[in-house]
Amino acid sequence: MRKIQLLMLFVLSAIIFQGCKKDVVTSASTTSDQILAATINGTSWIPDDVTASITYDGTANTKSFDVMGTIDSKRVKWTITLSDAASATNVNTFPLSTYRVDGTDRVKMTYYTSADGTTYEQVGNVEPGSGTIIVTSIDPTKNVITGTYTMTAKKVNYNDDGSIESIETSQILSGTFTNLPYTFSTK
Repeated sequence: MRKIQLLMLFVLSAIIFQGCKKDVVTSASTTSDQILAATINGTSWIPDDVTASITYDGTANTKSFDVMGTIDSKRVKWTITLSDAASATNVNTFPLSTYRVDGTDRVKMTYYTSADGTTYEQVGNVEPGSGTIIVTSIDPTKNVITGTYTMTAKKVNYNDDGSIESIETSQILSGTFTNLPYTFSTK
């Protein structure tokens, strides 16, 4: 009888200890770890090769913010160029604002793909009104910048006679850059 009581006590103790375990929550990734990310044509995209820079060109009196991210066969790239006297200064900062592709050279956004992983080909064009970058914060002490972006690239394919054969659309949506490290330089 004593053995049965000990066995029951052991089983109950095991059940109680098993029920007291902490729940373990595992996440494949978190957005706070992603300095640059987006959804490209419905698929999550988090590049492993990212560069960003803010450059002041005293000769041209311009300041530009350039970003490029690449992983596998996909690359996203953009440049914002400011030429107004108030914004184009030799100071390590960039104006918090919304920048839209508008048909000028002020905002250029491009999407590239690669068949071999080394040579990248631009996929269509981001037309006026089809791309936006919003700079929401910058810390010039830490050289990090944060914001969002989105763009749609459209490629028109033509038949030999010049008629439209097809139109390819690539959507880069819900793009974020969070505490994206950048370099600041002057020319």
